[in-house]
Amino acid sequence: MRIVLDTNVLLAAFGTRGLCEALVTACLESHDLVTSDHILAELREHLVKAFRLTGHRADEVAALVREHADVVSPSSVPPAACRDPSDLPVLGTAVAGNAHLLVTGDKDLLDLKRFEGVPIVTPRECYGRLVGSGSAT
Repeated sequence: MRIVLDTNVLLAAFGTRGLCEALVTACLESHDLVTSDHILAELREHLVKAFRLTGHRADEVAALVREHADVVSPSSVPPAACRDPSDLPVLGTAVAGNAHLLVTGDKDLLDLKRFEGVPIVTPRECYGRLVGSGSAT
């Protein structure tokens, strides 16, 4: 399965322990991660600003994701596709990457439920689909 993890999911995975960390592990073991330079740049920026990682350490995390993902250029998405214009490249990443799922905690994206045939789900929903139980904490 081809899966796009939004920046907020990656931040939770690399900044804390719990469900998102388990989700990234499951994706790396058995599925294909899809990302874009947009998502990787946001990841790096927020790791430095919000999680206070050094630039070097944030670069290492972004490089790790890049190494294990198919990096695509986001497709163009009409501005009316969602409420928050900053989410357009995330939707475009899912479309360009032929994703089977877009995983996010972003309410604006979750409210769409689906975009151009790609289901938009929470980390818990995705984890449940991938491992069957959804019981990670």
